[in-house]
Amino acid sequence: MEHSYQYSWIIPFVSLPIPILIGMGLLLFPTATKNLRRMWAFPNILLLSIVMIFSLDLSIQQINGSSIYHYVWSWTINNDFSFEFGYFIDSLTSNMSILITTVGIFVLIYSDNFAYMSLFNTSMLRLVTSSNLIQIYIFWELVGMCSYLLIGFWFTRPVAANACQKVFITNRIGDFASGSIIHSMEAIVGYSPEKS
Repeated sequence: MEHSYQYSWIIPFVSLPIPILIGMGLLLFPTATKNLRRMWAFPNILLLSIVMIFSLDLSIQQINGSSIYHYVWSWTINNDFSFEFGYFIDSLTSNMSILITTVGIFVLIYSDNFAYMSLFNTSMLRLVTSSNLIQIYIFWELVGMCSYLLIGFWFTRPVAANACQKVFITNRIGDFASGSIIHSMEAIVGYSPEKS
């Protein structure tokens, strides 16, 4: 059981190489990458299916054992400041990972542009497995950016352009509120997001 949890940090990062390769391909070989874009569908769906199976395994282990796994790497900048980066696995996290990967697989099967969707799936999985509020805020920003890019993909259409602007404004309001709450928790209560 501990063996599966030991490698659960890989859940959000399995599907990340595909958008990186597509982005590098578009920068280095734009015509060839656009012509071979259907080729990217299979490895992307395959990697997300592997993540779904691994999340299903973790969920079954959670049902049987009901344990919580929390792992944190501490990056010490100096003696006064350190940043903790980690992941948190419990029954809610494993069930949300199954939901995100299942919906992501079906969307990838029926979609045409895989890089934004893969980055969205990776950001959402990392958001769900975050171990502190700073990580949640960072990956919430990435999810918002991917939503903006996905909604505004057909920016020449007026409906898509208007929806894209609404998403941008709504995300900025939510980001400001989230950042204010995190700073207020530290200032008023003495709570530090790195120690959550």
